[in-house]
Amino acid sequence: MNNPRLSQRYAKSLLDLSKEMNKLEVVYKDVLFLQQVVKGSREFVTMLNSPVINADKKISVINAVTKGRVTEITTAFLKLLCNKNREDNLPGVINSFIKQYNTLKGIHSATLTTAVPVSDAIKDDFKARIRNTANIEHLHLETKVNENLIGGFVLEMEGKLIDASILKDLNDVKKQFDNNEYLHKLR
Repeated sequence: MNNPRLSQRYAKSLLDLSKEMNKLEVVYKDVLFLQQVVKGSREFVTMLNSPVINADKKISVINAVTKGRVTEITTAFLKLLCNKNREDNLPGVINSFIKQYNTLKGIHSATLTTAVPVSDAIKDDFKARIRNTANIEHLHLETKVNENLIGGFVLEMEGKLIDASILKDLNDVKKQFDNNEYLHKLR
């Protein structure tokens, strides 16, 4: 069960501990690895959420997945989550840790959604335009593909949305026809 407040607290604890031990960058890489595991394996998340599987079994599965790939700090942290029966909050803790890390480092995040995959040159162009417009030094641009957009793009950054997609334009035209906005002008 996702508990944002709990996830933020555990993430802050891991962040503070890794800063204290001068292992922030290494732990950040561990968290990115865990994020890929969580995103890539629905079975892993289902196992974490399962009340039927006991904590010892979950710890052994997590150790099998992470063995040799994460540091001792991260391994101990994962074991602590399982011992406290908080392992189902791991995806939230991962997301909170990344957000807190980005805030600490001054890294801003944006998501670019297009109808087709974009090239690295286009990504770099978007990054440069965002940096210049928003006066941002560090930017992480995530790209997604949504064929329903038909064309154009949707850019989301820090709660702001720029929708320059053909789908939006078509929906606007449909809304105008549905409301008969031009009917009274014809009479």
